[in-house]
This record gives sequence, structure tokens and C-alpha cells, in this order.
Amino acid sequence: MASLDHILCLLPLLFIIIVISSSHVLPASATPSHKRKSAITIRKVNRRGPYIGLVTVFETEEDAFLGSVDFRPDPTHPFMDLSGRRFRIGKIHGKKVVYVRCGIGLVNAAAATQQMIDVFNIKGIVHFGIAGNINNSMSIGDVSIPKQITNAGLWDWLNPEKAKGDGDAAYLDVKNYNVPQGDGNNNLLGSIGYSYEELYSITGQTNSPKKVFWINTTQEWLHLAAGLEKMELLQCVNATLCLPEKPKLVVGLKAATANIFVDNAAYRNFLYDTFGVSSSDMESSAVAMTCVSNGYPIIVIRGLSDIAGAQTGDNAVRKFGSLAATNTARAVLEFIKKLPPNYNHDSYVMNV
Repeated sequence: MASLDHILCLLPLLFIIIVISSSHVLPASATPSHKRKSAITIRKVNRRGPYIGLVTVFETEEDAFLGSVDFRPDPTHPFMDLSGRRFRIGKIHGKKVVYVRCGIGLVNAAAATQQMIDVFNIKGIVHFGIAGNINNSMSIGDVSIPKQITNAGLWDWLNPEKAKGDGDAAYLDVKNYNVPQGDGNNNLLGSIGYSYEELYSITGQTNSPKKVFWINTTQEWLHLAAGLEKMELLQCVNATLCLPEKPKLVVGLKAATANIFVDNAAYRNFLYDTFGVSSSDMESSAVAMTCVSNGYPIIVIRGLSDIAGAQTGDNAVRKFGSLAATNTARAVLEFIKKLPPNYNHDSYVMNV
């Protein structure tokens, strides 16, 4: 046991250690000044709401949108930068909007959508961008406003030695794509099971997610969008590059989302034959599921930029991506015009 004299000798050193350590600990209530400033600005912005939330994905879509619509920035707070993203605040045709470019992929889409819902006084979200065409009755330049969206990238990669059960919504058997076709009964890659999402929502029981394969967009907004089916869409990128037919807008199809850019004819056919989807993108199901989870209306508007691998040669997204994005932006503008000025999301019931 240490002597009393030894302990007394150590006391000054212990005091110094405690003082130095405590000087590096921030009070629990301390808030960085930039966060306090942001909170004050957010309160001021939200007093002027509610807003329609607009979420697109990448630069081509943003350029087409801001170049096609009469976006009037808020004179006092034209934008807020949060978590590396710029949220633009303003009006389109007299309707108050908050716009953000989320970035490519499911995680970016969900994160930006949840942040918009949490931070701003939002009454519903319009998600838009370009997509690959999976349906042979549709064409490049067309615009699809789907009624249902699935996450076709939530996979169970199954052991080839085990029989498929009933835990997945559909299966892709890799051996069906052996070349020559059907050559051999076995393939070490086995099969892929398309799994269900777990949907947590304000309308469900706490910590008891519902298994869903399809996320429904808001029925009332689809009815409004049905009035857009005769709208005029652009046919030409420029004077020398035009589509063979006039593009059309179709409401009520199905869409697939995954963190996969589809440029493969065989997989394109599988998606259409198995799920009946007409378009494929990388964000829509994440935006839709986040909105449904929080009880907010959602509509998805996607312009078809390519035929997802069914072409001969290079993918057409580089040639027609800007045209598809412009047609999408036009559809978004016309939909915003149709929204009633006194719209209140609380009066709508979200369907799953």
C-alpha cells in the first residue's frame, strides 16, 4: 500500500491532468455557431411555407430544369447549404418550392429526401430525372409517371445447392442465360432472389415494419398528372438530331430502381417479363419509400433517355439524355401548375 507521503506528492500531478483533460471537453449543450445561424434561417424560411419539395439527381437534369422553368429565387434566402447540398428556395408559377439535387444512387436519394422533410416545411415531394426504357411500347424521349416503384436491387444471392423457397418475390436463374442457351443444368452463380423492403411508417406499428415489394405513389397526384398526357414534348435535341416520332407522356406504369445502371438487353427483358416495369433508374424507390414512411405525398416523373441495352452500339444516354431531361422538366412544370394553391398534405392518405 502506498504511503501517505507518496500520495501527497502525486496530488499536484493529478490536479494538472484533470485540468488539462477537462479543458478538452465541450459542454453537452454547446452548439457550433454555424448551426445556430442555420437554425435561425430555417425558422425564417419555414414561416413563409409550406413548400413543394423538388428532388432531382445530377447535373444534366438540373441544367435542363433550371433552364426550362421560371424559377424565382427567394429574395431574402435564395438557398441554404446543408450537408454538402444546396437547397434552393423560391417560386415557380407562384408556387413556393424548395429544390435540391440529391446525387446518384439510393443512399443519396433517401438522405436528401429525409433531410428535406426534416428541415423544411414541405407539403409533398416531386421527384424527377431521366431513366432507361424497359418497355418496347415506349420510346426515347417519352416521359413516364409511374404508379408503383420497386427496389429491384435488394437481392438474396442464393446457394445453388439449395432449393428456392417462398421468401422472395421473384427469382433470376443465372443458368437460363448460359451460352449456348440452356447449355448445362448447373451454374455456380446459382440464382438471385428479389427480396422485399421493410417499410417503417407513421401509419404502422412502431418497430414493426411491413414487408412490401411495391411502393405506391400518391393516387390523388396521379389523377392530377393524368391531365398532362396530351402535353407537347420536344422531339429534337438540335436542328440535326431528332427522334423519329413525337414523344408522349404516360401515367400509371411501373418502375424499377437499383444501384445499377442497366445497359444489358437480357437483363432488360428479364425486368420487363418478371415485374412488368417500363423504366429503370437508381433513385426513385428510395425517394418514394422515404416519403411514404413519413406520410408525405410523392410523385415520380422520369424521362426516358435510352433503351437500357437493347440498342446496337453505344447507349443513347449521351445523345438524348439532355432531351429526356428537358421533357421531364416541362412535365414537372406543368404538374406544379396543376397543384392547388391551398394544397395540404395532411388531407391525403398514403397508400402502400
